[in-house]
Amino acid sequence: MATQKYWIREIGPAAMAGLAITTGALTLAAARLRRHMALAEQHRLHFALLCKALEDETLAAVLDTYDSEVPADRHRQFLFANALYTNALHAYRTGAMSLGELYGHLRVICQNPIFREYWEITRHHRASLRRSSEEAEVGRLMDELARDLLEADTDEWWVVGHPPGEQQERNHP
Repeated sequence: MATQKYWIREIGPAAMAGLAITTGALTLAAARLRRHMALAEQHRLHFALLCKALEDETLAAVLDTYDSEVPADRHRQFLFANALYTNALHAYRTGAMSLGELYGHLRVICQNPIFREYWEITRHHRASLRRSSEEAEVGRLMDELARDLLEADTDEWWVVGHPPGEQQERNHP
């Protein structure tokens, strides 16, 4: 009986603390999983809507929010550019791609003049983003990269820009 009281008094609080820590860790992991699942579902829906718009000009017209007149063929190219960018952003947000890998991917797609035109013509879309959001942060990174590539005095585009350093790398769930 004395041994049992000792266990309850000495081991019990330690076990309770361990259980509380474990419960907290599981709650955090569940929240990260829910966020990851929500991002995946949002991305799936966004991509499905883009596919419909790419197939049907009348639906694509709904997504024409540009400040200037854009021909239908170019608009569809912009929708595809949006799908490329959104896919890369999604991969970063879900942890499938590091910030450095995202930067490298963006550097490649920036080589395409249609993508650069899309990025410039959609500048006003990004102005409404919450400044601290991941999407706004990546948008600023992309703006800087596009500017660096435009001002570069070299044909070696793969060395242009300032890739994010290790201190900027973030771990995503």
